[in-house]
Amino acid sequence: MPSFVLYLLGFVIMATGLLFGASILGVGNQWIAVIGLVLLGIGVITGVAKTRRRDAPAASEASSDKV
Repeated sequence: MPSFVLYLLGFVIMATGLLFGASILGVGNQWIAVIGLVLLGIGVITGVAKTRRRDAPAASEASSDKV
């Protein structure tokens, strides 16, 4: 399973717990939906940032073109 999927799955589990806790505390449904969307967005952004592959340095591409 790719690292991104595992990261996002863990983030969704954490967000579900936080949203359930907010529900128990009596937070309104509209705010729970907003918080859920924000948490999902943060999860995707941080998941992509932590699991993406780095680009190769430009110098190595230029030297391979000369060969």
